[in-house]
Amino acid sequence: MAQEKYVAYLRVSTQKQGFSGLGLEAQKEIIQNYLHDTVPIAEYVEVESGRKSNRPKLKEALSQCRKEGATLIVAKLDRLARSVSFLSSLLESDVEIVFCDFPQANKMVLHIISAISQYEAELIAARTKASLHAKKARGYKLGNPEHLLDKHEEAIRNSIRTSKAKADSNPNNKRAIAMLRTLVKEEHTLQEMADILNNEGFVSSKGCAFSKSTVYKLIKRYKLK
Repeated sequence: MAQEKYVAYLRVSTQKQGFSGLGLEAQKEIIQNYLHDTVPIAEYVEVESGRKSNRPKLKEALSQCRKEGATLIVAKLDRLARSVSFLSSLLESDVEIVFCDFPQANKMVLHIISAISQYEAELIAARTKASLHAKKARGYKLGNPEHLLDKHEEAIRNSIRTSKAKADSNPNNKRAIAMLRTLVKEEHTLQEMADILNNEGFVSSKGCAFSKSTVYKLIKRYKLK
């Protein structure tokens, strides 16, 4: 008697799970425990939400099942679909499907289970949406904190670069820096340098009088000392 052939179908919900292998190894183990020594002739991995019906890898798996006369094997019912209409169309197809978590289930039972799975998925989506709205109302910033932090740090760097460029090109700053080079060599104090600049009619980049702190910042920024 010819050994029955199987094509394995595995699904993860996100690209991150697909790359990391999160969930895939568990599905493979469930399938292998069910088959014992039998090895699937092919394995297809889908990265897609259980509520969506766009499944190119599933179509490939079903096509190979038809070609090889094989059975489609899935670790758990919810790995195939959470949509009742989608699962119904699959159960009515010409390909035999076995679910490792419920191999004895007939089509009527599978329809009921898929309806429950769809209901659970809708509840999860509703709870997630409500939770996000509640967090937003409490003032939480939604989104990936790491991405937000990166953008915040980049914005700070850009702001610093812009401010420095404006200061470097400001004519008031250029005149004051030229004067400060001489005053630093003459070893005046910060207050004396500020007084001299103000008495000679110099102004800062913002058009203000000089103070000790302004003079100190210019000396440090342009390494005059």
